[in-house]
Parts: sequence; C-alpha cells; structure tokens
Amino acid sequence: MTAIGWETAEVIATRPLTDSSRSIRLAVRGWTRSLPGQHVDLRLTAEDGYQAVRSYSLASSGADSTIELGVDRLPDGEVSPYLVDDLEVGDQLEVRGPLGGWFVWHAAETRPVQLIAGGSGVVPLVAMIRARAAAGASAPFRLLYSVRSPADALYRSFLEEPPNGTTVDWIYTRQPPLDWPRVAGRLRSDDLDEYAFAVADEPLIFVCGSTPFAERVSGLLIDRGHPADAIRIERYGGI
Repeated sequence: MTAIGWETAEVIATRPLTDSSRSIRLAVRGWTRSLPGQHVDLRLTAEDGYQAVRSYSLASSGADSTIELGVDRLPDGEVSPYLVDDLEVGDQLEVRGPLGGWFVWHAAETRPVQLIAGGSGVVPLVAMIRARAAAGASAPFRLLYSVRSPADALYRSFLEEPPNGTTVDWIYTRQPPLDWPRVAGRLRSDDLDEYAFAVADEPLIFVCGSTPFAERVSGLLIDRGHPADAIRIERYGGI
C-alpha cells in the first residue's frame, strides 16, 4: 500500500491502555506492510459532511493485514476523545498510509538503539521493540520512558516485561511508585548517564513525544556529544 489515497478501515478490536488511552486494531483494505516507526492519517466524516484528519503512530509493523494504533485522549482534542471513548468494533474509518520514512528502524541495523519517549510518544517505539523481537535482531535496545505516573504508562504490562535484548527504564514526572529511588521530575541530563547508551556506544537514537519534550531531549543528547545525524525525532501536538 502506498502513502497516496484513502482506504476503508474497520475496527476489529479495542482495549484500554490507561484511563485516557486505548489500543485500536483496524483491518485496512489493501494494506500490505509498514515499517516500525511509521504512522497513518485518519479521516473522520460527520453526518453534515465536516471532515477531520489527524495523524497517529502505529504500534504495529510488518506484513500483517491489520494495524494497531495507540491513542491518548486529549481533553481539548477534536478527534482523540471520539477514538478513545466512542469508537466501537465494526465502525469504519478512512486511513491513509503508511507514512514516514525517516523515523523508522530496520532489522538490518546493527547499531545499539536508544529509544526515548514522553507520554504517548512511546507508541511507535513499542512497534520498534516488537519488530526487533519478531526479527530476532541482535542489536541491543534501551527504552527510557518519561511518564507522569505508572497509571499513565501506555503498554505498561508489555514494557514491564520486555522481550530479551530490550531494557526499559522509567522516569516519573509527577507520582513515582512508593520507594522509587528517583524523585519525581522531568528527564534530566544526568538521567542520560544512568539510563541511556553512552556516546562511545554510537547508538541510533529515536526520540518521540510532545514538541517541547522532543526538542529538550534532543538538545540534552547533542550537549552530551551525540551527533545530530544519529538522532531521529518525532514530535506531536494537539490532536
């Protein structure tokens, strides 16, 4: 399937990820495959003809005929509240994709991979972790996940027991678990010393989160000596 044109997608399964987010699995007519890290556009059309288009990262990849989205509800969002609260199995949407060719991981890549996520920015990184496991790749993965509290972590159960070869570290910005060794607060430069590959490891780095998060983290990485061309960034805003 190319990135041109809209196709019909049917909702075949949903499940909650957190109180404000949901996994949505779609069967898309004509879908062939996607790369880990890609995204799709969704188009909703109201009865009066009004249309809204938003982009969502894929939590899945490969040649499966279905795709999975992880959607977080934004209180002032126009589309995400409907997808999280009202969408039902059997409903139809329009999908365009897969989209994106830079923020992707290839199984042939041999460099260590550092993943850094803020909030729902973990979704495409979950796709990469799943793809690594499915491919039996040897490149080590590390995920540093910044999230408000354990209850706000998307794909929490999966990330608490990640596939072999993937390490997951947590930064809690508001409410850490009891007896957590790190005080609550946003990701700091010294966290990269403890929870991320060193510059000498020459990792390929993927950063995904809100625009302020992604820009701040990428700046910290560059300040520590990671080359800019080794850092791939995916930002998102209000949806």
